Parts: sequence; structure tokens; C-alpha cells
Amino acid sequence: MLGMKMNTNRVKMVNMERREFLALGATAVGGLCVKSPPVHGNPTITKEKKEKDMPGKKFPFKISLAQWSWHKRLFGQAEPKLDNLDFAKEAHALGINAVEYVNIFFMDKANDTKYLAEMKKRAGDLGVKSVLIMCDDEGALGDPEPRLRSQAVNNHHKWIRAAKYLGCHSIRVNAYSKGTDDEQQKLAADGLRKLSEYAAGHDINVIVENHGGLSSDGRWLTGVIKKVDLPNCGTLPDFGNFPPETDIYNAVEMLMPYAKSVSAKSYDFDDKGDETKIDYYRMMKIVLDAGYKSYVGIEYEGERLSETDGIIATKKLLEKIREQYANA
Repeated sequence: MLGMKMNTNRVKMVNMERREFLALGATAVGGLCVKSPPVHGNPTITKEKKEKDMPGKKFPFKISLAQWSWHKRLFGQAEPKLDNLDFAKEAHALGINAVEYVNIFFMDKANDTKYLAEMKKRAGDLGVKSVLIMCDDEGALGDPEPRLRSQAVNNHHKWIRAAKYLGCHSIRVNAYSKGTDDEQQKLAADGLRKLSEYAAGHDINVIVENHGGLSSDGRWLTGVIKKVDLPNCGTLPDFGNFPPETDIYNAVEMLMPYAKSVSAKSYDFDDKGDETKIDYYRMMKIVLDAGYKSYVGIEYEGERLSETDGIIATKKLLEKIREQYANA
């Protein structure tokens, strides 16, 4: 989320090369080398409760809210300021009952059982599902230096445990590395495999977003996932986060067979309520044609509308599209 989003002011606030607290079984799990085909539309290893549909209607996907959509409020750059503990409440007030956290908004709380318990209680009391944690600023999982790569893997362990405690199905990570394309692919796959093996012991998925660098190349990223070759390692296709010359529809189509979550990036809307930079109808058809049936996370990143108005506009557009596919 952060790598593609930081303006100059935000860069000052966050370093973008974006212990145990419970007895959840922190021993790394090995021996997970059995090949498994991509899981379409199944974002979690364990079963989830189904979103309650309107009577007589069955929708093909569910809507969640990515916390980055309110990053200005959370950073105190816009009013009213928003505290991380109130994120679920604010989402619920907009009729959204599933949330995707960003670790930098509670960066020092991953091992704080009291704090996590409060997060869990506030969401649970409202019936809000915690979907995933987007993890940044924990080192490069594809670092060429083995010691640093291992440290980056270990740095993510606490977020896997936190995600498990909160009831999430995944953590989202970055696949940053250095070297030639092939070298980076091998290094990123090595770090991701080690992390995914550990995560499997907690029934948590490790998913990679197209988030700058080579990760925004659909062919490269799918190659990484194929090299990892574990059922709990997949992708989080973001409708944005691609270089200007990229065919974004083709790129998302390449990532969808491995998708365990989807990020509905939005920037602005016309007077009909349609996104002005992304053909949402075409994009969501690609998502659904891949057999995906789980959460699509709203991630508004525009400037003309306020953050809240942008979230509402994105939600209305997704609901309009979802209505067209109801009972299909």
C-alpha cells in the first residue's frame, strides 16, 4: 500500500522499505513442499462465516475496507483525526463490515496482547470481520544478504501471530529485492517460502501485492508465486500500482489465479458514479471470471473527494456491479 502512495510529507513519517505474545505455536513449520494448484476464490485455509446477503439474493463477492483509505485521518493530516482502535467502528458506520488493517497504524502493538484484545473486541462487538493485515517497513523478504533476508522473515512472524489472534485470513507482504530480474525472483521466493511455511502453522496466508518495483510486473510476480509453490502463498491484485505503460487489465488477469484478496483502488468518479481511471465493470468481470468469490477491499486514493466521500463512492460502485451479478 505505502510504496505507491507516499507523497513527500508522508515519506518523512514512514520509512518505505515498507517476543511472542501468545502461545499460538511459534515453531516454524517445515516440509510443505507438496505442489498444490492455485486456489481460486478461497482466501483462507480455514472456513469463514459467509457474509449475510440480502433476503433472496446471493452476491458473488464481499466488500471490505482497506485502512489506507483513511490514511490522512490516521496520520492526523485531515479532520476528524482517526485512531486505529476506532477504525472498525468508522467502517461499520458506513455499512462496511469487514476491514483490512495496515501495520504502520499500530506498529508497536503487534506483541501487545491488551491492545490487540481491544481491537478484537471493538470489531467483534460490531460484527466487523478482520480480514488481513498489510505489512510494511519490516525489511525486504528478497534481500540479497542472507542474514537480512532471514531477519525480514523473522520480523513478519509477529504480524502472522497478530493476524491469527484478530481472526484474519492473511498478511499482505512486499516482494522487494535487488539484482537482475531472475535473481530477485529467486531471492523473493526464498524469503516468501520461509515465511509461508511459518504462517501455515497458524493457518494464515502470505499474499503479495503488486506494490512497486518488479512486483508490479504481473509475469514476474506470478513467477515468484510459482517458485514458492505453497498453497498458503498467493497474490493480492491491486487495480492500481502499475507503471503507466502497463495494460492493467491484462496484469490483473495474470495475478487472479493466485488471488486470496483483491484491492479495489479508486481515484475519482464521474457524475454517473463510475471510476474515471479504471473500468470497474471490465476489471470486476476479470475478478469474477477467475472464480474469485471473497473480499474486494475498497482503497480510495483520490484527492478531489474527501477520504470518506471517496470510500462511499467506491462502495456504491462495487455494490452496483455486485447487484448485476446477484444470483448469477
